[in-house]
Amino acid sequence: MSAAGKSVAAPFDALRSQLQEAATRFADGPDALEGILLGIVDDVDRAVREPLEIFPVCHHSPASAIAMARRLQEKQPKAIYLELCEDMAPLLSELRNCKLPVAVQAFASEVDGFPLDWAPLSVIAPITEASAEYQAIAYALETPGVEIVLVDWSSDHVFQWDPRSSGTDGADGAADPAEPSEEAGLHGDAVGVEIGDLRPRFAELEEHLLRHGRVRHWSEWWHQYVETPLGDADHDTYRQVMLLIGSLFRRLAPGDPHRVRVDEDRERYMWTRIREHLTATGTDPADSLYVCGAFHAASRVAEFGVEGTDTFEITPRSATKWRHGLIPSSHAAIEAQFGLAPGSVSIAATTWGTNLKRTGVKPFRLEGQAGVKKTAAKPKKAKKAVASAAVPAPVPATGPSDRLSGFLRRPPVLDRLDEAELLGWSVDIVRSARRNGYLASTADAIAVFETSILLAGMRDRAKPTPYDFQDAAVTCIEKDSVPGRRDVRRLVETMMGGDRVGQVGYDALPPLARDVHDRLAPLRLNLEQRGVKRALLDIAGQPALAQCSDVLWMLRRLLPDGAARPIMGERKLGERSLQESWDLAIGTHQRALIELGYEGVSVEQVLEQRLRRKANSPQATAAVVLEAVEDALLYLGSHRLADELGTRALQVLSAERSVDDAPEVLRRIRRLLAFYRTTEPVLPGWIETFVKTGYAHYCTLLPTAFASDDVGVRQVAAMLGFLFSMESLALSLGCDRSQLELAVAQAHPEEAEKIALFWAARVQLGTLSRGELRDRCEELLGNPLVLPAYPRYISGLVHALEPVPGLVDFVVEAVSNAFGRLPDSVLLPWLPSLITALRKSGADLASLLVREAGRVFPARLDVLDAWVAPWKGEAADPAVVSQRRAARRDSGGPVAELLQAYPATCDAVAGLLGCEGEWSVGGGAAQGGLEIVRRYPDTAMALAERAGLGG
Repeated sequence: MSAAGKSVAAPFDALRSQLQEAATRFADGPDALEGILLGIVDDVDRAVREPLEIFPVCHHSPASAIAMARRLQEKQPKAIYLELCEDMAPLLSELRNCKLPVAVQAFASEVDGFPLDWAPLSVIAPITEASAEYQAIAYALETPGVEIVLVDWSSDHVFQWDPRSSGTDGADGAADPAEPSEEAGLHGDAVGVEIGDLRPRFAELEEHLLRHGRVRHWSEWWHQYVETPLGDADHDTYRQVMLLIGSLFRRLAPGDPHRVRVDEDRERYMWTRIREHLTATGTDPADSLYVCGAFHAASRVAEFGVEGTDTFEITPRSATKWRHGLIPSSHAAIEAQFGLAPGSVSIAATTWGTNLKRTGVKPFRLEGQAGVKKTAAKPKKAKKAVASAAVPAPVPATGPSDRLSGFLRRPPVLDRLDEAELLGWSVDIVRSARRNGYLASTADAIAVFETSILLAGMRDRAKPTPYDFQDAAVTCIEKDSVPGRRDVRRLVETMMGGDRVGQVGYDALPPLARDVHDRLAPLRLNLEQRGVKRALLDIAGQPALAQCSDVLWMLRRLLPDGAARPIMGERKLGERSLQESWDLAIGTHQRALIELGYEGVSVEQVLEQRLRRKANSPQATAAVVLEAVEDALLYLGSHRLADELGTRALQVLSAERSVDDAPEVLRRIRRLLAFYRTTEPVLPGWIETFVKTGYAHYCTLLPTAFASDDVGVRQVAAMLGFLFSMESLALSLGCDRSQLELAVAQAHPEEAEKIALFWAARVQLGTLSRGELRDRCEELLGNPLVLPAYPRYISGLVHALEPVPGLVDFVVEAVSNAFGRLPDSVLLPWLPSLITALRKSGADLASLLVREAGRVFPARLDVLDAWVAPWKGEAADPAVVSQRRAARRDSGGPVAELLQAYPATCDAVAGLLGCEGEWSVGGGAAQGGLEIVRRYPDTAMALAERAGLGG
């Protein structure tokens, strides 16, 4: 080693000797511990001697942010290399249009080069004001001539090198097991990228630190033993301590080969990018600053430093198209993303504000940024006068001195108890608890005050921390049950600053989001603000609001539930509401709207793309494609797209060999047919072909469906419903009815429900009369062996109302007979299944039964005892039936009686129609008018029996 090298390394020789003696004394031998302790000193020595100044940080650390602001004002670097995904650089300037905290996001809805089940891919990097990275970004953007370079791996490499880890490493043990709040889910399923992830990866080490530190979780340990001591430390002390911690955690981390390789490849990647920029621009390393996590600052790879020996080959990115933007974030979302204790980020924000007041440091802030104070540092004038008197004097250029020895020997500095602050906390928490339903009093405030001091003393702290105060408040105020929406722990977090939710400004939104806000401007609502806004649309009085209605219905289709919720008004095919009322929470769901903007420039384009993607999916069924057709007409009004998707539905239906979606297909094709018949002069070609193909398709599958145990009665009923309801259209298009007759004839059902459905189909085709069907039901009721299965036959008849609604009177008769003749042991267990069948079959079938029952049964209770069911009266006697039929043939019946009662009216109508004739005496006129009935009595009787007009 050269003399210069020895002089630089000399300050750490004393520390090396002390650590070597400690290793020999406390370990079995010097080799067991000496390598770790001396290696830590070597890592610190190597980092501080690097020509390019390395600034180690911890994510969302107020101490790191304070030290960064001081160092930037003191050194004023010309180039800043920041550990952040390099493809996110164009978004940094948009931070001035946002209210922090926000997250920089890279998003890919479609993947190329990754497994398809990974889609969509999302990477986020949250940024808060109390973070060192924000100070560096604000300094670079507000200072002319300063360049900020992002040197970390790209979003694409995040998934190339570390694809979808199974869980969050080192989730904080104090994480609240309760369900996460809405704000905690702002990041969704995105992969988080932290700037300065600093946490022990050795579980036993973390457990040891927590136990001996007498704290509950890592966030509290860091606040007490690192955050507080480094809050007022000078630059060299802060830097060396952070390097020490990073090296310690790195050397004691488990040797997971995959994770070690990923960490080292990231460090090689960053140093390669730094050297490339230095070479390309000629920037002096002495005028630059490298901001990275303390873990990566203590790197031992060969590419470390501006004079690294090896070169690292960066792999090319995949063909995946990435889109970038800013999304709102929150303290709760950051805590949930990175496994931090609930409330820790809010406490860090409060500590940041306290440190600024105590030290007098003026932080860097972006000009014009919402939600921040205007007392920002002025880097342009820093050459003449330092902004803060608390900024330490510049470090001499003779080389770093050993600050670690003094820091490690120095006993912890205990803050004096601030009784006024603690008393204010105690009074405020009692006031907040009373507002939320707790029976708290002044005595509770005193108890919280004294308990906070007691807990701090038990944990070797003179001044209670927010964590001590939180534990004291829970101990003294919390009851067995929470009277309101928030418990005491949540109330303390709110009092300490609460969960701050960021907001992306209008100018930083993607084009689609700005277009949505512009098109909804006539509503005169501040939709950028969080919360629910009520919108009233009088479309009849203000036709211009119809465009707003169209946008809202599309947003309801595209955004999560609750973003746009209709209160009054509906949209169906061929129907539009004249007045609508909406609850809008677009500001709350701003992230979803921004991610929607990654897919297109307008909501119409995104919706059309999604409908095409949905219809062309390999897993798409005919019902799914028909739903896409309906949505194309309902939301876009695009007949071109509907025809295209309808052709796709025809292809899918032809290839299907399953009838599971037959009920959905029937429901949607009926709705589409009704729409086209009322709005178009002719049916589209695709829908005619769909009916022809569906008729032949279901005729082919019908015998198998009747016999298969895997096909339910609901599916078979839907198939018959399609065949019977589309029969007239299919026959007009060239189909043959014999297909259906043969299909029904070939069916041989074995299940009771399907047998009843089979009988109903035969009745509809005319191969089984109603009388024969009634006789079969009577036989079932008279057979004791079949009686327990009779309810299943009734269930089949209920499902038969879908294809044969004309049987509703017979079904009412059958159900009434079942209630009257079945024993309770059979009837009572069947009732739940009957209700379930009616519910599954839809409200239409139930309404048919209720309406028919209301027509048949008496309307008054006093008439019920004397009432006789139509199917139990004289119609049951064959002789009476014959007499009534003969009398009906001889007399004209009620029609002839009506004509004879009002001859003048009949003559007037005959005159208008040009009919001539004379009235006969008695029933002659009626008999002459019904000559055709008398001439063909068998035809008339058969028609009467089929129509259920017995007698």
